[in-house]
Amino acid sequence: MMRAPLPGLPDRVTIYEVGPRDGLQNEKAIVPAAVKAEFVTRLADAGLRTIETTGFVHPAWVPQLADAEELLGVLPRSPGLRYPVLVPNERGLDRALANGVTEIAIFGSATETFARRNLNRTVDESLAMFAPVVERARADGLWVRAYVSMVCGDPWEGDVPLEQVVSVASRMMDMGCSQLSLGDTIGVGTPGQVTALIEALVAAGIGTDRLAVHFHDTYGQALANTLAALQAGVTVVDASAGGLGGCPFAESATGNLPTEDLVWMLDGLGVATGVDLGALAATSRWMAGHLGRPSPSRVVQALSPGTE
Repeated sequence: MMRAPLPGLPDRVTIYEVGPRDGLQNEKAIVPAAVKAEFVTRLADAGLRTIETTGFVHPAWVPQLADAEELLGVLPRSPGLRYPVLVPNERGLDRALANGVTEIAIFGSATETFARRNLNRTVDESLAMFAPVVERARADGLWVRAYVSMVCGDPWEGDVPLEQVVSVASRMMDMGCSQLSLGDTIGVGTPGQVTALIEALVAAGIGTDRLAVHFHDTYGQALANTLAALQAGVTVVDASAGGLGGCPFAESATGNLPTEDLVWMLDGLGVATGVDLGALAATSRWMAGHLGRPSPSRVVQALSPGTE
């Protein structure tokens, strides 16, 4: 691959790998904890250092995550390897603390309809639920990430005004969260919209050093939107190995940005990630075999044995 840098890009990008949690949570067939643990281990061996592994949610909501305790109990630990978990409420936080978790994420919505469908609460009610979680987590020394979903559009409400996203995001960060991940949950965003959103958040006092982006590839815009975010100063990008994932509460949400596709682009731009692309693609082919279908990642397909 010829490397051809572009001006204005960061020297290094942190990839926040979401495959084991966000990627697998929408699978109907339960993936055994042992397979998930090997998936996480292979991802770490490929060079990924931040891997969101699971979530402490009620199993009736997301059955795929019912094995959270079992999974965390068998994962290898090493310095510099981070395993954040999703925590929706105080009961989830209790479980996380009991299992030695040191990094958590809360998951909010910029729109009322999705807040009700995802959390069975209004936006205000969901923020009220998160506040004591963040307060207790920070008091115990935990790192806390805030997800805000539907930042570019909502399947029920349509376009989402920038000021609406900024308002919810600011309220979540004012609780004491360390990082904000902007989720284009249904993948309708385009680069100009992404740039405007980041500029609006920065103007509201949320610097790019505290931002991450989480793009779905429904309309094939995830890489273009990522590049726009990097040019705007963001250096943390969420991605899912093999392009796994969707959202169980928004049917129009298709797969996440494939980690391999992201790494290929960043390698070509001369932006460091610390990820071994060959090992990562092999891991996604291995997981695709367990799921019984090919990976949707273009790069995984291109690097597969026998590909011309």
